Amino acid sequence: MDGTSDLISDRTFQASATPAPTPPTAAAPQESIEALRAALAESQREVQELSAELEETNRGVVALYSELDAQAEQLQKATEMKSRFLAYMSHEFRTPINSIRSIARLLADHVDGPLNTEQARQVGFIQSTANEFADMVDDLLDLAKIEAGRVEISPAWFDMLDLFQALRGMFRPVLTNPDVNLFFDEPQGIAPLYTDDRKLSQILRNFISNALKFTPRGEVRVSARVVDGDRVRFSVTDTGIGIAPEFHSSVFDDYTQIGSSLQKRLRGTGLGLAVSRQLAELLGGTVTLESALGSGSVFSLTLPLRLPGNEAAATGASATTEDGAHG
Repeated sequence: MDGTSDLISDRTFQASATPAPTPPTAAAPQESIEALRAALAESQREVQELSAELEETNRGVVALYSELDAQAEQLQKATEMKSRFLAYMSHEFRTPINSIRSIARLLADHVDGPLNTEQARQVGFIQSTANEFADMVDDLLDLAKIEAGRVEISPAWFDMLDLFQALRGMFRPVLTNPDVNLFFDEPQGIAPLYTDDRKLSQILRNFISNALKFTPRGEVRVSARVVDGDRVRFSVTDTGIGIAPEFHSSVFDDYTQIGSSLQKRLRGTGLGLAVSRQLAELLGGTVTLESALGSGSVFSLTLPLRLPGNEAAATGASATTEDGAHG
């Protein structure tokens, strides 16, 4: 009996000595929550810093736009003032220039008696200088009108052959260099154009004058052909001194003059080609140059057969012209 009691006591002691299972503690989830809170706080801090930087950047952009607007307004005012000044000076120069040309013409026509050889040479110099001055004034006035947006485009139907005949008659009196010939290739298969013939004529006159000026000997040839079915390309090809490739990109810029020994002997504003480019853009066209130093140049003008934006007017004018022809 005593042995049984001892056995039960030992088992009871062993059972009481065995550690009881530990209940789950809340320490681990609490640490995870704290870590998440810390990460969230760090993210919020970074967001606040980014927001502050973005706000500062936005303020800088707004200030920059404001400064650009102010500079654009100043530039616009300066451009308007320059255009008004050029227009005013051009008009003021016209009167004395015309007077000089008229007097020189009277002297050259021997109205007040014959001139000796030296006097005739001096009168010829006066005439050529006055004509150059008049061309400069015209270029300045054209530039002022274009920049001020006061150039009016007046499209109408006209035949290419009539345009070439007018240009031929215009340049015949000024072909004073016996070593240079001016040719106009008769247009073949080109329908009548609907564009501003005066602006087109002005562009071609600038090209031809420029070619004659820089062609000491050889020829200047004017031609036209249809390209892409709905456009016409006018080309003025010369056998002159040519233009180096590094100047091709700037030759149509304002006041650009190419450095050469011949250029130094000739006067000009460097505006003729710039005006031609801007007039071509008003007519929906482009100007291009192909040239190599010592190998002549090809100045080209490409225009649509019908002035863009005037299709309805062109159609009506064409119908009217055809009715008149049939009548």
